[in-house]
Amino acid sequence: MKSKKLWSDAILSGDSNIEQVIHILNEVRLKIVLVTDANGVLVGTISDGDIRRGLLKGLNLSSPITSIIHHGAIVASPELSRELVSQMMVANRIQQIPIVDENMHVIGLHLWDEINGASERSNAIVIMAGGKGSRLHPETENCPKPLLPIAGKPILEHIINRAKAEGFSHFILAIYHLGHMIEEYFGTGEKFGVRIDYLRETSPLGTAGALSLLDPLPSSAIIVTNGDVITDIRYGELLDFHEQNGASATMAVRMHEWQNPFGVVQTQGIEITSYEEKPISRSNINAGVYVIDPSFLKLLKKSERYDMPTLFELIQSKGERIVACPIHETWLDVGSPEDLELARFTSGS
Repeated sequence: MKSKKLWSDAILSGDSNIEQVIHILNEVRLKIVLVTDANGVLVGTISDGDIRRGLLKGLNLSSPITSIIHHGAIVASPELSRELVSQMMVANRIQQIPIVDENMHVIGLHLWDEINGASERSNAIVIMAGGKGSRLHPETENCPKPLLPIAGKPILEHIINRAKAEGFSHFILAIYHLGHMIEEYFGTGEKFGVRIDYLRETSPLGTAGALSLLDPLPSSAIIVTNGDVITDIRYGELLDFHEQNGASATMAVRMHEWQNPFGVVQTQGIEITSYEEKPISRSNINAGVYVIDPSFLKLLKKSERYDMPTLFELIQSKGERIVACPIHETWLDVGSPEDLELARFTSGS
């Protein structure tokens, strides 16, 4: 499948002219231009129709875009479900909705075709589903963690359905703990409308070791995700990001905030140099979703344990480019009883 232009290519500053807008519309082909200020805050949008109306009023290609910007554009928060976004598009007869954060910074773009349909993606998705889920005992004593139900369906089924909606149809499940139960549930994938193959670990191989069992190696980039991640991430957009940035490996990352419950004192010797009351620390965390060029899986020794950060380090040691793709969608790593309870509560189960 031909890579799509990223939504970020459709961003333009407010001091541009109409000719620049037309250029972006022709090059990016998203049928919309997102106008932002110097801080990345959404000012408005411009479509073909806005340009036509401006030209009919006597504007020319050198005219500034200020008079044709559509202010008050309909926007969506990253937490909004695809179903609600689709309803907003139908109700307002629009095909694009910018995604903004709480400060109106543009962080994405919903498109009608992506929300309501999907082009076929030939890339395989490998799901690491072999963990024991020890922290979730006793629920995982007789049930593998990826089969734990949320809203009436196993976690793994939610992941597969989410990717299937984007056009992915080939899934490879790495299994170990109670793996036979996963195979019995999903089988070949026929009843789910997809193809499912299996990597059967004979011992725990970590979050990357099972990739050494791929035979033959896929011919195109693979997406790898942990089998306990509940997210609305757009796998296709992650794949496009990987390809357009010429990366050998891409890691999805998410901004994590943590507030220190105490006032922090900086000292030099016994002298106090600064004081900050309950500061907030921000850092990117590994979201457990990756894109990898399969040729680099040859760096793994077969059936040996590897974690994904180690694989990334191996790829980087060969002088290859590894990149981080920030995600803003809903994301939850179901690793503890509290996480599982939260996932079930937010899903209404």
